[in-house]
Amino acid sequence: MSGLCGWIGHGASVADNQALIGAMAAPLAAFDQNAIGTLQAARSALAVSARAASAHLYQGDGLLVAVWGEPELADGLDAQGRQDAGLADGLAERVARLWRRDPDAVCVKLSGAFALAILDDAKGDALLAIDRMGTHQLSYQTAGEALVFATSSDALIRHPKTPAAIDPQGLYNYVYFHMVPAPGTVYRGQQRLLPGECLRFRQGSVEKRAYWRMVFDEQPQHSFEDLKQQFRDLLRSSVREAAGKQPYGAFLSGGTDSSTIAGIMRELGDQPVNTYSIGFEAEGYDEMSYARLASKHFGTSHHEYYVTPDDVVAAIPRIGAVFDQPFGNASAVPAFYCARLARADGVTRMLGGDGGDELFGGNERYSKQHVFALYDKVPGLLRKALLEPAVFNFPAGERLKLIRKARSYIEQASLPMPARLETYNLLGRFGPAQVFTAGFLAGADVGAPLASLSHTYAQNDASSLINRMLALDLKVTLADNDLPKVIKACELAAMEAAFPFLSDRMVAFSARLTAKQKLNGTQLRYFFKEALRGFLPDEIITKQKHGFGLPFGVWLQKHKPLQQLALDSLADLKARQIVRPEFIDALVGQHLDEHAGYHGTMVWVLMMMEQWFKQRSAPQS
Repeated sequence: MSGLCGWIGHGASVADNQALIGAMAAPLAAFDQNAIGTLQAARSALAVSARAASAHLYQGDGLLVAVWGEPELADGLDAQGRQDAGLADGLAERVARLWRRDPDAVCVKLSGAFALAILDDAKGDALLAIDRMGTHQLSYQTAGEALVFATSSDALIRHPKTPAAIDPQGLYNYVYFHMVPAPGTVYRGQQRLLPGECLRFRQGSVEKRAYWRMVFDEQPQHSFEDLKQQFRDLLRSSVREAAGKQPYGAFLSGGTDSSTIAGIMRELGDQPVNTYSIGFEAEGYDEMSYARLASKHFGTSHHEYYVTPDDVVAAIPRIGAVFDQPFGNASAVPAFYCARLARADGVTRMLGGDGGDELFGGNERYSKQHVFALYDKVPGLLRKALLEPAVFNFPAGERLKLIRKARSYIEQASLPMPARLETYNLLGRFGPAQVFTAGFLAGADVGAPLASLSHTYAQNDASSLINRMLALDLKVTLADNDLPKVIKACELAAMEAAFPFLSDRMVAFSARLTAKQKLNGTQLRYFFKEALRGFLPDEIITKQKHGFGLPFGVWLQKHKPLQQLALDSLADLKARQIVRPEFIDALVGQHLDEHAGYHGTMVWVLMMMEQWFKQRSAPQS
């Protein structure tokens, strides 16, 4: 996996530091075999592992600088200006120059996806930062006077001052969310930067701040035609920048986002562009027909692969190995096979449509929550004195479908946001005490996940419900879940991933759209779809959202090797004294037969927790 790592405030000699940083950086190159570049000083060291275009290192005048990614730096000089001034064109050196001039300006003037570390060895001063969307992650831990950091926890725990110690809260959060949301990690003492956040370390003291936040301007500024033209222009520039100069292709699910990117790629290229799709021979899961429709409409060179249960069995241990935190989004498997298919064709970068839903209002829950929010508009006296007594006291109401639905609506609508989003949470449905052992729960706060959601939700002061939900999803759905899923799946295939919708200019454009342009009543992505009407096929504009969902629960009931792997994993998990053995027995012996798709998700989440442990022999909590 590509990335960077390092520390400040520790070391016996430059030679010792060189050996240690090399050992620490080894996991960063485990899957793509990129070269590792290192820098060492008396009390600090840095390493970057990435393709040459994404690995930037500089050492001079007491500074060590590392940048992972291909960001732009607005330092006031274009390439010609730097050449005329006799300045080197290296990004890391330009960052160092800006740091000396104005440390607070460094993060603000960087745009695009990046992770950054600046170390002043003599002063014991350091800056860490990641990009606005959290495309790259960065974990850190303090230990005495030292700050140790890495884009992968697998690298961070190799430093002698930050050995691995499992945090029960991290595991609890994983089962709740099916991933470990930032700023937490699965290790005690480790934290992660949030999207758009930087950290300043000075003589053992840590100070974090947001250098960027999503700010919505909900007042209409331009006509639809003007916005449409701006949007189409931004699509072209964002896709062009994301593609870069290496051989590239695109994921194509047949949804609006991936189809849009495929169409723009075709507009920009003289030759048919490569698109890649995954199918499943399982009823209700295969959407290859929409991908084929988009490919035919835009004339792409299309490639397909049908994932089988045997493929899933082969991928599960590898998925457990590539993620540095436990990760339970099963769509990582088809994403991996899609990237591997492209890699076999010589493609080295895949463009993904991730971010479109969270910027333009595309998730089904947005329209659902709009309907729930209508209940707030009913006068309180009418709700409490008439509606609720009538519905909840209706004779034999539990036997009448209409009354049951009314009760469910009122119960959910009465919950505050964002707790209302969690009414179908799988762990909440089972109950923590039924899932986890008493000993494990003693070390975890069961209220922490919802408290973290509420904290994130409160960080944005948008006046509309849709924009507050979008701001929450940019962090929890996108940065914590979907981006790691695609990026890590691509790393497993020795592939890079890029996301045109997440360019800084596209993000800023989406923030200028009104709430109604994102959610018009219950119409999702209203502006997006109207702006692309005539460009996208009508069938894709009107289709229901699906994606690369994996039919794991369905296959689990029929495929013996998959059953055996799941059962063996859950049997081994029992010994860790995290999950109650009785719950595991009931899950596979009763619940799975009742509803394979629903309960299969919990089997997957617990199986991948055990696979994560197995792949790194991680310590128990």
